Amino acid sequence: MAATPRKHAVAPDAPVIPGVGEGKRGEQGYVGYLMRQAGAALRLRMERALADYGVTPPQFNVLTMLVAYPGISNADVARLSMLTPQTVSVIVANLERSGAIERRPHAIHGRIQHIDVTPAGKALLKSCRERVREIEQQLLSGLTADEERVIRRWLVSVAMEGGGAHAIAE
Repeated sequence: MAATPRKHAVAPDAPVIPGVGEGKRGEQGYVGYLMRQAGAALRLRMERALADYGVTPPQFNVLTMLVAYPGISNADVARLSMLTPQTVSVIVANLERSGAIERRPHAIHGRIQHIDVTPAGKALLKSCRERVREIEQQLLSGLTADEERVIRRWLVSVAMEGGGAHAIAE
């Protein structure tokens, strides 16, 4: 496989940058780099798949966690979504503005806001999940059920060894 040609002018003696799948961007690469490269490719695919719904991958993650774990705090959403609390605050404000969620004061703690996913938000999440499920099916195509289980177990173990979501969001 040939390297991807550069799209801008470079010095004649400039090194050739390998394309995805070549050199250190391929099987010879560091596992951490390959994971980051794969994550970037997945995020781009998700951005494209969700764009016409006006949803970003982080918004999809936040909605997913709010539906999966009703009643969780913004801090919990941040940890579960692997985002900073500040980012989650912006996402929650945008989701509220779009009508996907509603905030109301906590029954006991006045400063705490309880977040409810609206019926429109649940419908939006269902549509988004269908698109993301298609991407995941494409990623897993060609793998046996046993191979998929091994990959899932390995990914979870990598996250747990690094401190899990708590280490990422704090």
